Amino acid sequence: MRNFKAGSIHNWRLLSLLLVVACGAAPTMIAVPQLGAPKEDLLALSGEIGRPGGRLVVSLRAEPKTLDPVLATDAPSREVIAAMQADLVHINRATQLTEPALAKSVKVSSDGLQYTVTLRQGLRFSDGKPLDADDVLFTFRVYLDESVHSPQRDLLIVGGKPINVRKLDARTLVFEFAKPYGVGDRVFDGLAILPRHLLEKPYQEGKMEQIGMLSTPANQWAGLGPFRLKEYVAGQRLILERNPYYWKTDTKGSRLPYLDELVFLFVPSADAQVLRFQSGDTDVISGLGAENFSVLSRQKTGYTLADAGPGLEYNFLFFNLNDLSGKAASELAKKQRWFREVRFRQAVSAAVDREALVRLVYQGRGAALWGPVTPGNRRWVDAKIAHQPRSLDQARQLLREAGFKWTSGASGDSALLDAEGNPVEFSILTSSSNADRMKMSTLIQDDLKQLGMRVQVVPLEFRSLVDRVMQTKEYDACVLGLVSFDADPNSDMTVWLSSGGTHLWNPSQAHPATPWESEIDRLMEEQLTVTSYEQRKRLYDRVQEILAEFQPMIFLASPNILVAARNTIGNFHPAVVESYVLWNVEQLYVRSGAGRSGR
Repeated sequence: MRNFKAGSIHNWRLLSLLLVVACGAAPTMIAVPQLGAPKEDLLALSGEIGRPGGRLVVSLRAEPKTLDPVLATDAPSREVIAAMQADLVHINRATQLTEPALAKSVKVSSDGLQYTVTLRQGLRFSDGKPLDADDVLFTFRVYLDESVHSPQRDLLIVGGKPINVRKLDARTLVFEFAKPYGVGDRVFDGLAILPRHLLEKPYQEGKMEQIGMLSTPANQWAGLGPFRLKEYVAGQRLILERNPYYWKTDTKGSRLPYLDELVFLFVPSADAQVLRFQSGDTDVISGLGAENFSVLSRQKTGYTLADAGPGLEYNFLFFNLNDLSGKAASELAKKQRWFREVRFRQAVSAAVDREALVRLVYQGRGAALWGPVTPGNRRWVDAKIAHQPRSLDQARQLLREAGFKWTSGASGDSALLDAEGNPVEFSILTSSSNADRMKMSTLIQDDLKQLGMRVQVVPLEFRSLVDRVMQTKEYDACVLGLVSFDADPNSDMTVWLSSGGTHLWNPSQAHPATPWESEIDRLMEEQLTVTSYEQRKRLYDRVQEILAEFQPMIFLASPNILVAARNTIGNFHPAVVESYVLWNVEQLYVRSGAGRSGR
């Protein structure tokens, strides 16, 4: 499932792909004897020993819509929930590898169909109530319930059947799959374990959509993450406080997190976020645009900037290839004849100056793309895909082969005509709230003008844009972006499967519209149940090569992950995957003498 946000389309958990790290050494787990209470099986993290106390203040571009991990799709909600909840197995956002979390161990049967999960002993929710296998059973019952409409349910359907979960004892469960699952234990990442003692009653009453509101009293909400709810002030801030029952320690046995409070301020724009950071109102900032990164670089005082390199966002241009079954206006139907011609799409791709996009949109802090997998995902990128430089000559040759021709326009410029003599004119939609994609669209407009195409850039409010693309289908072309939340290919299943809801150029097909889409379906379904990395890599490489050949999306560029933190913040190690700066929030701390109140 994909999540749309502020000018981007974002993958939730099914969206899994990641690799390579960021700045600084990522903390790794080490084995230690049981610490804390005699029967508590705590997990010790290596890394810099921090200082207890203090608060960390960060900004969000919007208020979270919910605290409920079952229903959250927006980025602000996910950011907050990640600090309040925990999963059985977790993908380390720096190393991209799985590591035990609430589950002390996961054993996979020889046929790959059963995962036996053993919970840590003596763990408690943030309200002090114990965690046991019944909480896990309840959690997966909720996620799998079709009436709940969890966006993560699709992750738990393998071979057309839901994962079956059964309890062996108070700490042991067996997860049964209809077919081997190529993603392995990564499936458990991002599936927060719910407190049955608080949520079973509203679930049975069909009121799941009513829980998890920001105004929920703190004593009626609990999780297993490093922080718990303290205070919400509408339109201003959300404050979390340290969870005293958290199940991780540092190597000296001190229970994490170090911070007393984690404060989220609601700041409506990127520029305003930078101003709040410069003034000292916030301690860290992520998702910086290249211009604001440059501003902070020039005025740097008391903080550290980091360019973590390309993340997992890929931006692209795509055309309307929907089957509108005679419903399309004659003008759109005429344009769709161009768009469905693969040589037309290839010509547009050849004419786009990707290096200029990186230079002018991202000030060089990004990477040109010829496929969906960014350089930030080294494990899965297909090195065989050619990085063809811009070539207007190649573009013109492709157009000639497809029956297009040129004539002199009224102003003396060369105009491109189709085989029937119609001028090639179309519009490109993009989000008015995303300055980078506005610039991309304008640069593409200029690139295509040099082929004699007349292109109009149409900025729309993001919700209106999504409605045009996903609902009414009333558009010619569009520039958008997707972000994967894990490096595994299964993260993009709903994009590449012809039946997928975010198969953007022609979503939710009952049957594949083209032979090459059918081939992608076959390859993606096969890699889903293959457990060998080498086999899955070959299959997914072929998917990338088909996309590069048929160009349903013309891949453009990926921005680097740009972040900053005050020098008072310790253990700051940004990653290329969300949450870029808070992924290790339990280890972040305020250095001595920094001026924040401690405990």
